[in-house]
Amino acid sequence: MQSFIDFFSAIGPVYSALFATVFTWFLTASGASFVFFFKSMNRKILDIMLGFTGGVMIAASFWSLLNPAIEMSETLYPSIKWMPAAVGFLLGAIFIYALDKYMPHLHINFGEEEKEGVKTEWHRSTLLILAITLHNIPEGLAVGVLFGAAALGLEGASVEGAVALAIGIGIQNFPEGIAVAMPLRRHGVSRFKSFWFGQLSAVVEPVAGVVGALAVIYIQAVLPFALAFAAGAMIYVVVEEVIPETQRDKYTDVSVLGFIGGFLIMMILDVALG
Repeated sequence: MQSFIDFFSAIGPVYSALFATVFTWFLTASGASFVFFFKSMNRKILDIMLGFTGGVMIAASFWSLLNPAIEMSETLYPSIKWMPAAVGFLLGAIFIYALDKYMPHLHINFGEEEKEGVKTEWHRSTLLILAITLHNIPEGLAVGVLFGAAALGLEGASVEGAVALAIGIGIQNFPEGIAVAMPLRRHGVSRFKSFWFGQLSAVVEPVAGVVGALAVIYIQAVLPFALAFAAGAMIYVVVEEVIPETQRDKYTDVSVLGFIGGFLIMMILDVALG
């Protein structure tokens, strides 16, 4: 593990963010590749995986994002140290709320009549991809911002913590890739197209990661705002999208256990590496 830390420390924050988010995309693609071997997946397993995803995102939001934002605010804004985390958190939630309100999309376990955003005649597959793409923007942004923060040497941020976050997001992206590709395959989309659309949903992560790293490097004052922004966006996604998707069938209890497992793994990763 130390060799990975040394590697990311040596190449700088922008390339670190790029490599780390390409890794998270790769695990999404790996999960999506399951459509080449299976046509469908047991709903119970899908709900457990979605719960796991939510647990990772909630744990990462606090340990990897909000907590460092609060610690940095004590140095950058000592007289109003509560303000950057609070404002950034609120803006992140409002940002995803606006996208959710106006971007047409359809959540994984929802019916055609439950599509959200502006009315459109786009196909179900397109709407599913847009829903997960919406989900992935704050994940990529979070990784990039944390690598940028580590490069600036501010209290609360470290390369180890950024690597832990990338690993955690990558782990939950694997079942996420399955969760996107399998419903497409089940609805008659070809294996290759199901895989293609499944991995495509995470392509936004490297873009968001590089943008996040560049933003905080050149505008240091926004750093705690940016970390809290990513946290607010991620928590909004979990509460508005991920958790409701796991509570629509008879497997609600095991999906909660999946959530607990995801939270626990991300917490251990961040405490052990960060």
